[in-house]
Amino acid sequence: MPASPNADGPIAVVIPCYKVRKHVLGVIEAIPPEVAQVWVVDDACPENTGDYVQAQCRDPRVQVVRLPVNGGVGAAVMAGYRAALAAGAAIMVKIDGDGQMPPSRIPQFITPIQQGLADYTKGNRFFDPESLSEMPGVRLFGNLMLSFLTKLSSGYWHVVDPTNGYTAIDARLVARLRMDKIATRYFFESDLLFRLGTLRAVVLDVPMRAEYPHEESSLSIKRVIGPFLLGNLRNLAKRVIYMYYLRDFSLGSLLLPMGLVLTAFGLLFGSFKWTHLMTLGTTASAGTVMLAALPLILGIQMLLTFIQFDVQNVPRTPVGPLLGAIDDAAWREQTGA
Repeated sequence: MPASPNADGPIAVVIPCYKVRKHVLGVIEAIPPEVAQVWVVDDACPENTGDYVQAQCRDPRVQVVRLPVNGGVGAAVMAGYRAALAAGAAIMVKIDGDGQMPPSRIPQFITPIQQGLADYTKGNRFFDPESLSEMPGVRLFGNLMLSFLTKLSSGYWHVVDPTNGYTAIDARLVARLRMDKIATRYFFESDLLFRLGTLRAVVLDVPMRAEYPHEESSLSIKRVIGPFLLGNLRNLAKRVIYMYYLRDFSLGSLLLPMGLVLTAFGLLFGSFKWTHLMTLGTTASAGTVMLAALPLILGIQMLLTFIQFDVQNVPRTPVGPLLGAIDDAAWREQTGA
């Protein structure tokens, strides 16, 4: 049986492939020598990218994984994760096969994990304002909106550019993820952040330029905004219940319901009284105004305090080194070994 992954194991790169045949060999060629494994995942690509790589690539590090049906980027990445886990990888880097993510940056993504500073690193195209001129305006606006939604749902308030697919992760975290529960298509990166948040993993942004050297992205903001909104709201509800009521009970556990109740009462009571008095043609008394305004003010203040508490509750101690050796049963369940 393959050895279970550990902190001193090899570095693996996972490349999900769908219609990237003309770029993928250049991406593989640029992967630096410190990477020991390269997993090319053919996501039922109509261009037969997997067969093409296997026939044309002579890099001994490269292995091809084929999915029988197209499952989306998330399904392809998780298939690569499972293969890398089974091969004993310590850190897994995910890059796309279209050449928009320079492999030369891989050391910047893996170093914080190797040094015990982070469990998961991801690209951030918003670090340098000058580079944003290369990003289409619609995509820039959409990414900003998605960033805010992901902050709410994941609890990683310091993280931006959540759809950035240039990532690296400690294998000890991968082995504890419920891969069967993670979204498999465009919501994958945001959903993975939510799952990492439940593990209290430390996430670090790595600055990078926004590069679009080839085709336009197939990610349509108009098409995904609905599913992203619903997915983030669902994850927000799960996170609040799990982190503030099931796993722990803190000041935030009291502030949130009290703030919601007082705000709702102030809005509903004030709206009812305003509508009722408008029909009567009279003005509200000072007491009525205060009865509506005071709960509303207190409720909003409590909600703002809860958000401040939540921002300060971002994980700061990497959990990968604390997990130690991966539990053999959990590891076998994820990898199928």
